[in-house]
Amino acid sequence: MLANIADFFSSGANLVFFLFALFAIGGAIFMISFTKVVSMVVSVAVTFLSLAGLYVLLEAEFLAMAQVLIYAGGISILMIFGIMMTRHQGEEEESKQPWYSRLLWIGIIGLFGILFYVFQKTTFPQTEFKAPEDNTLEIGKLLFNQHVIPFELMSVLLTVAFIGAIVLAKREEE
Repeated sequence: MLANIADFFSSGANLVFFLFALFAIGGAIFMISFTKVVSMVVSVAVTFLSLAGLYVLLEAEFLAMAQVLIYAGGISILMIFGIMMTRHQGEEEESKQPWYSRLLWIGIIGLFGILFYVFQKTTFPQTEFKAPEDNTLEIGKLLFNQHVIPFELMSVLLTVAFIGAIVLAKREEE
């Protein structure tokens, strides 16, 4: 079992994968654990940037740049604008359940233990992956041919969410 761990960490790509995965999971955990909204936004940005790093490891550079530009940049800035546009109370309430954090850590350690055991006992098939020459061209073909309806529905959904945010912001001013 320990030989598998040593083999896994002997490769630099696996070590970088582990670090990016650790930052992504840690950012997500911190996002749901923090009580201050700005700290939550920073945690989400760390998660988004870590996912972009994982995309680079998967040789999906276009998705990595889209992740950085749209999510880590745009969505994080949009969240900060939302924080600035809304009113907040002065002090935030302390957690009334001190056992919550201990139970959370026990659950996290248990989950990682189960995942570690399953990954050690599973044999993954070794197949050869043939990456396309131009990732961006292939994504464009799939997006505008096979997945055009979900793409357009997503644009309508984002437009409705944007209009709803403007309406909510206008109501607070009045």
